[in-house]
Amino acid sequence: MLETNNGSRGRALGEQVQRSPGKCLHEIFTAIALAHPERVAVSTPEDDISYGELNARADRLACTLRALGVGPDVLVGLYVDRSIDMIVGLLAILKAGGAYVPIDPTYPPARVQLLIRDSAVSVIVSVSRIASLGLRDCEAKVVFADQDPAPVGAAPSGSPPASVSDGNVAYVIYTSGSTGKPKGVLVEHRNVVRLFEQTHAWFGFDERDVWTMFHSISFDFSVWEIWGALLYGGRLVVVPFDVSRSPARFLALLHEKRVTVLNQTPSAFRQLVAADLACDSPAALSLRLVIFGGERLDTQQLAPWMARRGDQHPQLINMYGITETTVHASYRPVVRGDLAEPEISPIGVPLPDLRFYLLDEAGQPVPDGVPGELYVAGAGVARGYLNRPELTAERFLRSPFGDADGTHLYRSGDRVVRRPNGEYAYLGRTDDQIKVRGFRIEPREIELCLNGHPEVLASVVVPHDYGDGDVRLVAYLVPRPGVQLDISWASKIGADLQARATAALPVHMRPSAYVAMASLPLTAHGKIDRAALPAPAAGQRLESTGVSATSPTEMWVEALWREILDLPRVGKDDDFFDLGGTSLALIRMFGRVNDRFGTDLDPAVMGDGATIAQLASSIDKALNNK
Repeated sequence: MLETNNGSRGRALGEQVQRSPGKCLHEIFTAIALAHPERVAVSTPEDDISYGELNARADRLACTLRALGVGPDVLVGLYVDRSIDMIVGLLAILKAGGAYVPIDPTYPPARVQLLIRDSAVSVIVSVSRIASLGLRDCEAKVVFADQDPAPVGAAPSGSPPASVSDGNVAYVIYTSGSTGKPKGVLVEHRNVVRLFEQTHAWFGFDERDVWTMFHSISFDFSVWEIWGALLYGGRLVVVPFDVSRSPARFLALLHEKRVTVLNQTPSAFRQLVAADLACDSPAALSLRLVIFGGERLDTQQLAPWMARRGDQHPQLINMYGITETTVHASYRPVVRGDLAEPEISPIGVPLPDLRFYLLDEAGQPVPDGVPGELYVAGAGVARGYLNRPELTAERFLRSPFGDADGTHLYRSGDRVVRRPNGEYAYLGRTDDQIKVRGFRIEPREIELCLNGHPEVLASVVVPHDYGDGDVRLVAYLVPRPGVQLDISWASKIGADLQARATAALPVHMRPSAYVAMASLPLTAHGKIDRAALPAPAAGQRLESTGVSATSPTEMWVEALWREILDLPRVGKDDDFFDLGGTSLALIRMFGRVNDRFGTDLDPAVMGDGATIAQLASSIDKALNNK
């Protein structure tokens, strides 16, 4: 177990935590499982599993993986939905000596195959209930985590434990790539172990804590959630996907499971705050920490929460971070006083074993108060990118600042300023990279996908805020010479490109609107002037040609969808997401529905399809049951 010197929670900044030299993640977990096998390790709405049983299941699966050649620095795909099986598979891969490559089952098959090819995994851990979705033509050997051949309590058998060190890779998480291909970040065991060692003085995590796994395993916030529980003997509550998209149900889960540590992107937390405010009185919660990450924090969005619950119980913490520097790189408590400076997005101070350097375009340090590009050095910096030596050399640089031999700086691309009090504030990007709901997106990857259409000469993708933090992507298009730019072509190309994006890109990378233009505006230096791009007009967005609503409820819902999606027409059987809707837009829509009809519906009722017909039917059933 990771321990403090005195066993207390939240000791003073600067005290050193007891280290676990040379220990790998699964080794620390195993020690806890052997010492406290009866403790609940992972919970889902359907089931719990103890540390002892989880360890035994992972050991048995690890033996199977080792027999297939899995060992140190061997990458293994992890294609599992949110479940206990996911954690079993993850632990088994590490225990076999390998590194897990998370592949989200919600990705389109083309994206799944791209990740499998790029990572060159020869073994994939999956579950029988979903393997056919994206692994049908997969050449890799598929091992099922939900088909344990040994009886409960059986001892593992097979080859001896792998000789793995803390310098071996623990996982490879893919982020969007500007070349049109995602890039895999190689993160070692020691990168993650020291993350918890270095932050323990602030947080005092222990076996009493209950964590939620709210985020996709393909998003590195999940690394913090999973190991924050399992390295301390705490309990991990796996949040079902539909609950993660229903703020009211998620709030109820926080209460029911007595969650103490909650991790959220600011945009997701904004919806949770709205659900809390919809209750006549604050829900009884056991939270002691709410930790923000994944995207810029606007402190003003916390004002309603602070007015109702204060800023100490729970504490609100903002942690700036990058996948390449192992989840989190800084720490900053957020308090009421921060509301007086709404223009500041405070990220605080670097973790104790990291160093921040702010450099100008010539690579020279800038003085306090002057913005610069952030370079990060220290033990959290990852090994580099998988099979991308040129990109690794470009972003992971030798330190010229007297750091220890071999120390690398990671060039973040983020604009940051050091304030007079020595703390840092986030300003934005030095390039065109976008953050949407915590996901890093390189617009160029989307643009290259769209430019593959034979009638598109050029495209540019930018974010557009539709209100209440609902940020969506908008694509601006220029037709090839000879293609007539008119309303008919604009409508046709929007539908064509939406189908193209759906087949190749995850949901968070698909544009919600397509705007056809004769040319793209340029700056005086000949670069695309993104600030001069027009807001997407309703007529330029995805439009339905489907059957119109007929019942009074359907017509009311159609009007609401037209408003939220900003479309002139929506068919009753059109899919909300195919029309450019996002998860946040869906949450906003359900809030309006429940206010109008006095119902308590959430996105789970859309299980048979996110359509007007399905929602209207659910509304009518709820009203008839009153």
